[in-house]
Amino acid sequence: MLIDLALVSESDVIIIPSALDFVSQDEMLTPLGRLDKYVASENIFNRQMVARSLLDTLKAVSEDERDCIGVLERVGRLADDSEPSVRAELMEQVPHIAIFCQENRPSIPFAFSKYLLPIVVRYLADQNNQVRKTSQAALLVLLEQELVERGDIETLVCPVLVDLTAPDSNDDVKTEAMAIICKMAPMVGKDITERLFLPRFCEMCCDCRMFHVRKVCAANFGDICSVVGGEATEELLLPRFFQLCSDNVWGVRKACAECFMTVSSSTSQEVRRTKLSSLFINLISDPSRWVRQAAFQSLGQFISTFASPNSVGQYFREGEEGECNCVNSQNRCNLNGFLSVKEIHQACIVLLVCNITKNEPQPHEKCTSSNEKDDSPADILAPSSFSLPEPAEEESPFVSPLDNIPEQELYNSFHFWRLPIAEMDLELLQQGESVQEEPPSYVSSSQGKTKASAPVLDRKQLEELIENLEPHIDDPDVKAQVDVLTAALRATTMDSHLEDAFLEPRDSQGGHHYDNPFGVHQMPLIGRNSTLQMNHGDDSELSDSSFSPEDEKKSKHQDVIPQALLDQYLSMTDPSRAQTVDMEIAKHCAYSLPGVAMTLGRQNWHCLRDTYETLASDMQWKVRRTLAFSIHELALILGDQLTAADLVPIFNGFLKDLDEVRVGVLKHLYHFLKLLHQDTRRKYLYQLQEFLVTDNSRNWRFRSELAEQLVLLLELYSGQDVYDYLRPLAFSLCLDRVSSVRWTSYKLVSEIIRKVASCQVLLADFLSELVEKFCHSPKWSGRQAFTFICQLAIEDDCVSLEQFSEHLLAPLLQLASDPVANVRVLLAKTIRQSLLEREYFLHSANSHQEALEQTLVALQMDLDKDVKYFASVHPGSTRLSEDAMSTTSSTY
Repeated sequence: MLIDLALVSESDVIIIPSALDFVSQDEMLTPLGRLDKYVASENIFNRQMVARSLLDTLKAVSEDERDCIGVLERVGRLADDSEPSVRAELMEQVPHIAIFCQENRPSIPFAFSKYLLPIVVRYLADQNNQVRKTSQAALLVLLEQELVERGDIETLVCPVLVDLTAPDSNDDVKTEAMAIICKMAPMVGKDITERLFLPRFCEMCCDCRMFHVRKVCAANFGDICSVVGGEATEELLLPRFFQLCSDNVWGVRKACAECFMTVSSSTSQEVRRTKLSSLFINLISDPSRWVRQAAFQSLGQFISTFASPNSVGQYFREGEEGECNCVNSQNRCNLNGFLSVKEIHQACIVLLVCNITKNEPQPHEKCTSSNEKDDSPADILAPSSFSLPEPAEEESPFVSPLDNIPEQELYNSFHFWRLPIAEMDLELLQQGESVQEEPPSYVSSSQGKTKASAPVLDRKQLEELIENLEPHIDDPDVKAQVDVLTAALRATTMDSHLEDAFLEPRDSQGGHHYDNPFGVHQMPLIGRNSTLQMNHGDDSELSDSSFSPEDEKKSKHQDVIPQALLDQYLSMTDPSRAQTVDMEIAKHCAYSLPGVAMTLGRQNWHCLRDTYETLASDMQWKVRRTLAFSIHELALILGDQLTAADLVPIFNGFLKDLDEVRVGVLKHLYHFLKLLHQDTRRKYLYQLQEFLVTDNSRNWRFRSELAEQLVLLLELYSGQDVYDYLRPLAFSLCLDRVSSVRWTSYKLVSEIIRKVASCQVLLADFLSELVEKFCHSPKWSGRQAFTFICQLAIEDDCVSLEQFSEHLLAPLLQLASDPVANVRVLLAKTIRQSLLEREYFLHSANSHQEALEQTLVALQMDLDKDVKYFASVHPGSTRLSEDAMSTTSSTY
């Protein structure tokens, strides 16, 4: 307040109030006194402030148990406040107070259970929506943090929630209470859910009056199924789920479609195949576009629930983001998703012995090869026309051959890839030639098993097998297999009379058959002059380059999942689907494709090949980007041969795509390239430099990701290849304009030093270029980079101390006279933190000890205080040193 002294007479007395008069009376009150004063205040704001400061008040009196109880008792008075905003503010503080009470439970015994939990439960039925929402959130937090005793949950919380969902309850309260029950179920577990929640949940699924309640039940149906397990799901929940899937409100049906995968995961394979698949088809055909959209988005996830480790041979093990680990389900050894070449060929020859040596036209002759017992291969890499499904359902229970395997061979991966014993799927061997209507015969073996008659391989299949084996002809075992295949190939054309007879096969009535070209009564049509090197695009009359629509449809058949589901999934690339269902349906198809491929297994990849190629050429870059991010996972599923044939061309296309697509390939470049054969992998060395060119030069994260991938790629290539191709990339990235790219690149350079350290010539050349480009760089950032690389090389043991001293120590110490302080600071830290920590440099017999000591003395006398500090004191010895180090580090 300003006072004009000219207007004040001498008789006037100016009284300036003392500062003590402004001291609030609250300061003289105890914490409980202030609480009592404002709890009874008529000002709503004051009562809100009381609720907001409860935790601080409780902390202030935490030493006195009686005062703590007094604070909690006053919370009960505040909970009766008539103002909703006060009650909502109080409820927001309850989780924090509960945590404090738990941490101080010896001083405040049973405080939360007695004073706070009843308020939370009471507010669940509060008339004000804001208060109810706040109490619901508070309850979930308390349950997640395990702050509520299990006994309190069962006696205080659950009965109230069940009562709130009674038929005569308020509609909004009923819906909210049911949502809380569904969210609580995974937290409280199977026992409480089954006893207290499940009956009311089943009742609410059939609520005829409130579709909001049914929608909540549908949206959380999968979570309830996961908690109660398969038996309760199939007996009690599935009938309600069927009702919800046919609800007259499209929002309920849409919610069912969204949780379909979780529900399916809780059922048996039989229920999944016989009941849920047809139910899902109904949702895909729903009149509502929104329901169809949700169903198609969940289709791939639903298909993935049909995956069986026993039939597929692999399953996903959770790991880091973007990581896919294929692990055998029986011995849990990481097989990387592949068989060795020798194992594949051994498995192939088992099939061929059975099919080639028993080629007589008798329809009911049994295959009696030496491998007739339960040791035929199941999950092997075969041409795309092969299918190796599970044994027929009518077979006797499968007995694992593991019992007959010697202990030393028990963990041979070949044994595991041969399980379970599989039969040939004759439908997938149809090639569009003249056929027989008679289906494959089944005969009973002496052991009581039913086996399909062995299908006959045509000439093209034999040629493809030989072609696949020829690159490995140097292996004696492979050469023997090639000889057997070649003999079989010659045998197919030895008898021209037989060939002529099979050109027009007739049945007993003289009619022609055009259904099965590989029937047991005849051999396939084989030309005499076809070559062994037959390409997929061969235009000769023997080529299968063109299929009729029926044959093409049959080529998509498999027996892992219901065919109707696969047909619907394959239709997701149909342009009409984008118009009638979802504009991004192709993206959803691409997103779930690795899971579908995993479920079908590599033996059924032919069902997905065309769809994958269609998605890879989609006009929407988001679709191609999705495939690019998951192509390494698909390669792990398919194996090296299918990857080389079908994925490598698409991978090469992604390398030339938009940056948004290329980054997906780049982010998992190492994971994909390590799955390729060495010769194929080496070809990509020439293309790595293309990643330095981006659509937007300011996209520095692209270059940073490249540097990180190059660090991983070092293990895939020889030291000479690293020196020839990766060295220029590393040096270029070290000069990047963005510091984050440079720091990652310094790590790359140090790892290259480790890679080439075993070759003295390469190491000397590399370190010489490093000194020339960076230590003698006209830019101080380059000289600083050299110092940092030296520090990394020492700390990570990338190079021996002798080699370091010979090539890098002298140039490094010369930087003590560098004109830029930041370079000298990092040099001082490198000497103190790295070099002097090694006994090698402290030994008196070391010829470099004197040079190190002289450099250190010079740095200790430096004019810059930071340089002097880091040269004089060990940076890790004091808190002050850590602060100084962080400050200095921020300058470079």
